[in-house]
Amino acid sequence: MTQTAIALNDKIADASMMLQVSGLNVYYGESHILRDVDLSVPKGEMVCLIGRNGVGKTTLLKTVMGLLKPRSGSINFAGQPILSKTTDQRARAGIGYVPQGREIIPRLTVRENLLLGYEARQHPPRNRQEIPEEIFELFPILKDFLPRMGGDLSGGQQQQLAIARAIMGQPQLLVLDEPTEGIQPSIILDIERAVRSIIAKTGISVLLVEQHLHFVRQADRYYAMQKGGIVASGPTSELSNDVIQRFLAV
Repeated sequence: MTQTAIALNDKIADASMMLQVSGLNVYYGESHILRDVDLSVPKGEMVCLIGRNGVGKTTLLKTVMGLLKPRSGSINFAGQPILSKTTDQRARAGIGYVPQGREIIPRLTVRENLLLGYEARQHPPRNRQEIPEEIFELFPILKDFLPRMGGDLSGGQQQQLAIARAIMGQPQLLVLDEPTEGIQPSIILDIERAVRSIIAKTGISVLLVEQHLHFVRQADRYYAMQKGGIVASGPTSELSNDVIQRFLAV
């Protein structure tokens, strides 16, 4: 795609979309990983990206966050092109990211991990030691664990902490990479409820990579990836058994 085409795509960004990815091509060296990917996340909706391991899902999220640079294509966030922005600039613009593996800081307490979320705000609160009560409404267990070291939490508790830390930054778009991986079923349901509650209460958008079918069905729309490209998409209410078997079955 030429620079002129990229500029044109930037200009015609759909105002109803929080995130708009167009014609994205990403390489690792000379290996072509993402192939002409088009994807949109409407305002106030959850979009789920599905596909087997190694098809490029995490690569797409990392490119959205600025951790990888595309060879061609465009990314618009809240109607504005963001390819020239660094990762920290994208975070301050309103994109919260919870990577695969969570990346909480194990030798900081739960409170200290949460307070780090303020770094993503353009205008942090005057009292940067206070944690909003809404965080504990979403994830009640964190209130009891505030003085505990992050590394002492279970995997499910760490995942709740990682999502809560991202919410502390007041994002407009929350990007989640396999939030239920390796987590016990009861906590998966807690995370599902929290994410849907976040959307209902704040109106933010969510883009997540997920393999857990029950969580996938919580989304409004899905995109299925295969060999670096989008091969199916639609409302999750119309997610067929054929698509489930092709892209979610282990």
